[in-house]
Amino acid sequence: MLRLIDLKLPLDHADGAIEAALVARLGLAPGELRGFKVARRAWDARRKSDIHLVYSIDFEVADEAGLLRRAAGDPTLERTLAPQPEQEYRHVARAPGAGWKRPVVIGTGPCGIFAALILAEMGFRPIILDRGKVVRERTKDTWALWRRGVLTPESNVQFGEGGAGTFSDGKLYSGIKAPEAMSRKVLTEFVAAGAPEEILFVAKPHIGTFRLVTMVESMREKIIALGGEYRFGTKVTDFVVDTGRDGTRSIRGVVTEAGETIETDHVVLAIGHSARDTFHTLFDRGVFIEAKPFSIGVRIEHPQSMIDRARFGDFAKHPILGAADYKLVHHGANARSVYSFCMCPGGTVVAATSEPGRVVTNGMSQYSRAERNANSGIVVGIEPARDYPGHPLAGIAFQRHWEERAFAAGGGDYRAPAQLVGDFLAGRPSAALGAVIPSYKPGVTPTDLSLCLPDFAVAAIREALPAFARQIRGYDLADAVMTGVETRTSSPIRIRRGADCQSVNTRGLFPAGEGAGYAGGIYSAGVDGIRVAEAVGRAMAGLAVAA
Repeated sequence: MLRLIDLKLPLDHADGAIEAALVARLGLAPGELRGFKVARRAWDARRKSDIHLVYSIDFEVADEAGLLRRAAGDPTLERTLAPQPEQEYRHVARAPGAGWKRPVVIGTGPCGIFAALILAEMGFRPIILDRGKVVRERTKDTWALWRRGVLTPESNVQFGEGGAGTFSDGKLYSGIKAPEAMSRKVLTEFVAAGAPEEILFVAKPHIGTFRLVTMVESMREKIIALGGEYRFGTKVTDFVVDTGRDGTRSIRGVVTEAGETIETDHVVLAIGHSARDTFHTLFDRGVFIEAKPFSIGVRIEHPQSMIDRARFGDFAKHPILGAADYKLVHHGANARSVYSFCMCPGGTVVAATSEPGRVVTNGMSQYSRAERNANSGIVVGIEPARDYPGHPLAGIAFQRHWEERAFAAGGGDYRAPAQLVGDFLAGRPSAALGAVIPSYKPGVTPTDLSLCLPDFAVAAIREALPAFARQIRGYDLADAVMTGVETRTSSPIRIRRGADCQSVNTRGLFPAGEGAGYAGGIYSAGVDGIRVAEAVGRAMAGLAVAA
């Protein structure tokens, strides 16, 4: 198979246009094309009057080598034609016959799920631990916070089966670089679990919350059938670390809140970015942790129809384009970068705290993306040396401080502080809401967001909003609503690992996913889970580290 990229066609092209364009681009004789399929479909809306589709096509011809030779003399073909990347995922190891302890996977977010799946497929029968509940029970607890302001600290948007990504837009794209077979493994497993097949080829695939719930259940059943063992409501409170005569530190087990010690020599740490108590435990046990940058800001809501018109013009609501998204960045005069984060077309702003007395926001949407508002994080980058120096875990204290300020500004009952964009830009508190109805539940309190954001973030966002309006007409709409605070953009720490994916100072501990600082979103977390599971498999089978 060969792959041709950058094949452009009109938005409303005829059914046979792809084949005709492919044959014309390649200069093929009649009958020379044996077959083709769409590998990727994106759209280019840089000119609203000429929105077009951009395809990557995998295809077969009789003489692939000859076609590649011909392409070498054509600058356009030479740039766009190549052999198809490897598609089939292959396991790197198989479980030895005896003499090993079952690996433990902590966390059942996307990273933990894929780590457990790959380990199970290789025959290692992982034990999977999660402090939270199965996804259906977790959903009930999450809705209790949204509807009644009742928080369950171990079962919420952050904790429980499926991880934080379960209550999100279900985006499955990222800027990461990974072998295509590994990336495709994530997507094909999701399709097998119930995701729409279009995620295999659309450029910006998404699933939505409702589908994610059933998919997580399906993947759990598969892992169990392959020998995996799930234990929910099982919080890990300590780690057994052995120090050898040469000073080498090695994992020998984990201790649960119930007092049970599970002996193991291999632990996948896929705990997510909000397991703050576990970060402290790891630090106390001497595991090497360093502070890393993250961001802080707010969620902003506009009418989705306004975003559609601004991005697509007369093509707004076209069925292929769907609800419009955006990606924005502004470099402020105070040397702070402001950018959109986790943009959710046709979605809602959700309560995402996991600790009592704190307010945290996030964005979520269903597969249909049919709600009235578009929402996105508008966040400001912050750095350890500049903003939370002095301790590897200082970023956690920084997050908590502003989450507590948001809780107080919202009224102390999990309502969130909110402010109209017009008032925010004018530097005055909001006393009432306008035409844009905020979606956050259990509700918002109009106030002054400068009470719950650092001064530098307030200044940077005030500067950025008019700049964004020059890219998206109406972005600084006076009645647009900003809801605070967004603090969980990524983990505030990194648990550094080596080329073998093991902690740099604790053998057998495999930091993984968002919580360890190695992923950002469902897709990249799933890929990292596969990568780490492969490393565990090699270690347990006595194989060399991959080049």
